[in-house]
Amino acid sequence: MNDHGIHTIDTAFHRDRFDAAYLIVENGRGAFVDCGTSYSVPRLLAALAAAGLSPAAVDWLLVTHVHLDHAGGAGALMAQLPNARLAVHPRGAQHMIDPARLIAGATAVYGEDEMSRSYGEILPVPESRVVIAEDGHGLSLAGRELLCIDTPGHARHHYCVWDARSRSWFTGDTFGLSYRELDSARGAFVIPTSSPVQFEPEALKASIARMLAYAPQKMHLTHYGAVGNADKLALDLCEQIDAMVAIARNCDGLADRHRCLVAALAALYLERARAHGCALDDAGVQRVLEMDIELNAQGLACWLDRDRR
Repeated sequence: MNDHGIHTIDTAFHRDRFDAAYLIVENGRGAFVDCGTSYSVPRLLAALAAAGLSPAAVDWLLVTHVHLDHAGGAGALMAQLPNARLAVHPRGAQHMIDPARLIAGATAVYGEDEMSRSYGEILPVPESRVVIAEDGHGLSLAGRELLCIDTPGHARHHYCVWDARSRSWFTGDTFGLSYRELDSARGAFVIPTSSPVQFEPEALKASIARMLAYAPQKMHLTHYGAVGNADKLALDLCEQIDAMVAIARNCDGLADRHRCLVAALAALYLERARAHGCALDDAGVQRVLEMDIELNAQGLACWLDRDRR
């Protein structure tokens, strides 16, 4: 926890320090930002108890977007929080109220066994408890103002949360991925995430610039934890977004496009990790980023195919 009542909770999705949820505590009331999967619910409730709060003291669950590693457990968690409301982007609200399409889409990608193993049960949230967070939507946590702004680029149904009290953003996936294993004396190492299916490079850079305009002191990433030095990291992200677009263009049209994308992305991130002074060797860096390289390759492929239509 930092001195602004912000608790980082490891949801234990896939591995340690990969997927975070956050608990903001203000004057005996709580708000969760993102929640992991239904398997994460006991960890979130334990963090709540450790902070001295009961489930009845939670006023909000804010889901930055409805991808399952961020919001898959929303229905299960809300069932344990009698007074909470769910704040969700207008494009994502229906998926929280009726997750059937969300479940079907993810099952088509991952298969039923992987869905059960990684995500568990995905429950609906009663419509009466859902609040639509349009761009600029403000909400209060015991008088502490939280602001939701529309931040497309990773997904069109994504918002980020500005906490003026701590001068920090809760960024979901808009401000990329930064794993503590890759930190060095230069600070945090960050890469963008273009995971399927709505990567939009120019929109993503615009969303990053919009967040920087608030002069944030911290960025609270779902993957993973709080990072500072937002100006430098934003520059790193935008350089890589441009490099990823160039990689996508270079690989497009090849029979083995996916293999080309994976290899070129791995080379890009390894080169930057070496320049950053990451302590892990190349195999270690690749192991940490393996899943994200695969997802970014898929995201770039979706973008290329959509861009042609």
